[in-house]
Amino acid sequence: MHLALLGLLIIVLVIAPQFWVKRTLRRHSSDLEGMPGTGGELAKHLVERFKLDGVAVVKGQNGQDFYNPAEKQISLSPEHYDGCSIAAVAVAAHETGHALQHQENNPDFLRRGKRIKLAISIQRFSSLALMLTPLVFLLTRAPHSMLFTALLGISGMVAAIWVQVLNLPLEIDASFNKALPILSEGYLKDEHLPAAREVLKAAAYTYVAAALASVVNLARWFTILKR
Repeated sequence: MHLALLGLLIIVLVIAPQFWVKRTLRRHSSDLEGMPGTGGELAKHLVERFKLDGVAVVKGQNGQDFYNPAEKQISLSPEHYDGCSIAAVAVAAHETGHALQHQENNPDFLRRGKRIKLAISIQRFSSLALMLTPLVFLLTRAPHSMLFTALLGISGMVAAIWVQVLNLPLEIDASFNKALPILSEGYLKDEHLPAAREVLKAAAYTYVAAALASVVNLARWFTILKR
């Protein structure tokens, strides 16, 4: 019964949000006639317009849509860099929104990099702890030692959830306080703005889907520890 409920929870909290994000992007990924430029061209234009000095726009690999503050790069996946779709220009505007946050020295954005580095360090340590858990138990035969290392392992999942939740306001700001107002200035026709809003919502709430996946994974480990 518990396994069945856990399986249902995984479907609802993990698969459904991720499916919605991918479906939304795919639904608006067809090139439109009359679109004045590609996503990559829009991003480059916005970099010049807002005088984002030193920021480069590059074509990344599939699924690599992000802004790298360390290298000051806006990376767009090939379909968004070369595409003339609503999804392409909306994602380009969203990632440029992060570059604008960087330019504004947004305190939350500046803290984001430190949070991510800390979370990565914790996750690496926790992964090592999980791998060593069976060995520790074999050497000590002490249930408490196994529980301790398992809890260290779980700390990595908690760190991932923490970062994803704290980053969500930045994603919402990049979508709805930066990208959408920009696109509303004539970069998209009024009839296409509702679709752009859907894409920007999906771009922002990708973090929600990731956080929910981490929560379910965390719940699975707690179930294992209770046995």
